[in-house]
Amino acid sequence: MSTVNLDMLAGAAASLLFQRLPDRLFAPLAATNRQRYWTLLCLLHRKRFGPDAPLPPMDGFAAREITADIEEALAEMDDWRDDEGAAPVTDLNIRANMVLQSLVDAGWLKVGRQAFEKRLLMAPAVSHFLSQLVAFAEAGPVFVAGKIRTVELHLKQAIESGEGSSLMEAAETTRNLLEHVRNTGTSIRDLMDRLGTDVPTREYVRMFFSEYIEEVFIGDYRQLRTQDHPLARRSQILAQVDAMCINESCRDALIAWYQTRRAEGNVLRATRMFERDVDRIHELSRIDEYLDRLDDEIRRANKRALVYLDYRIRSLRPLDEVIQTTIQQITQSSADSHRTALAPGYLISPTALAEPRRPIVRAPADALRTRSPSYADLARAELLVRARNARTMTAPKLAAWVLTWFDGSDHLESEDIPIESIEALRAWQTLSALALPMSSNSRHLYAMATSMARGFRVTFSDAEERAHEYIGGQPFSVIRNRRKV
Repeated sequence: MSTVNLDMLAGAAASLLFQRLPDRLFAPLAATNRQRYWTLLCLLHRKRFGPDAPLPPMDGFAAREITADIEEALAEMDDWRDDEGAAPVTDLNIRANMVLQSLVDAGWLKVGRQAFEKRLLMAPAVSHFLSQLVAFAEAGPVFVAGKIRTVELHLKQAIESGEGSSLMEAAETTRNLLEHVRNTGTSIRDLMDRLGTDVPTREYVRMFFSEYIEEVFIGDYRQLRTQDHPLARRSQILAQVDAMCINESCRDALIAWYQTRRAEGNVLRATRMFERDVDRIHELSRIDEYLDRLDDEIRRANKRALVYLDYRIRSLRPLDEVIQTTIQQITQSSADSHRTALAPGYLISPTALAEPRRPIVRAPADALRTRSPSYADLARAELLVRARNARTMTAPKLAAWVLTWFDGSDHLESEDIPIESIEALRAWQTLSALALPMSSNSRHLYAMATSMARGFRVTFSDAEERAHEYIGGQPFSVIRNRRKV
């Protein structure tokens, strides 16, 4: 399969990623020191190239400034390793220059003007990509209320002004919201898998009640089912979307915007883009399904955590010492001086202890009994096969019957067809059924009927309906095709 076909199957992203980003951009993040490279990139993003950093010079930063930042960070990294896994032995300044050169070679930084000193800057596409990575790494809980308000506001602006950009924002916000809610259940399962039996109880409680509730959960999860939550207005939002699609003037204005701004004048493409965004907003009707599934995951995780914590708390008690102390007190005291809550006799006798489980040995199953069919059974089966074959009508069988009935002519009426067997009767029924689609004005039905009628065509005739000896129906005519089929 060619690269073009693969790109068509995988979507536009398959061919656009490395048109916007350098080819070796991911090399530092796949190296032995990928965690250290990522720390350096986050440092440069926060201090030099990120949206919260001061406005960088137009010609870039001096190379010595970036080297100083990297050198300062390397001084705090004691576990830096080279590609062979050994500890570096070079000087700190040399190591900083080597790391800087690696970032330049990978495409994270590029060299600008080199007059009196080398200047470094970050391409806008790379800076935006790094901002997306940092935002993904620092993502916290999503507040559904804010997302729903955003969708409702953008949708209102799209209806009032006919701006497709607002509709696109509403569709993208809805898509991201539903994706987050759908993936939250998977995040919960991953967190519960990380909380294994080797985690200390205090660490287990901290991770469960901090990461599980504060970082994985939806920020306003408790208010989702209340009436005053914006999610309760999702039916009104969907009604506005339906009204927008029904309103021809609003729909035409939005499609015209897509045609002018996004589809390069192609009306069909603009209509598809409009319908795609509308369908994404319509997916908001499935949020109840995602929330119900999330509730099941939360209940399962809560039950699992509570059972595990109960086991941990119970296992901390010195049960062996308690049992041994109780036995000693009972054996060392007399019957009159010590009393228990249980009555003497069978309840506390050794015979009441549970016996070990004994495996149940089951007898092997008997071998399957074989039975040879009788001659009557074989004859009955053969008769059923012949009857089925006689009733089955295929295109070759039908063509053979029609060719026999033509007997050299090119035209045949239904009343002249002799019916002397079951096969002939089934052929007559099939021809009568083919007359309806081949007499209609539908090209699709006619094409389907021609797959059964090979070398001829069947049409209804104007003759009067006369009862046949074995079957009746509207008269039809069979006409031979003189052209090749």
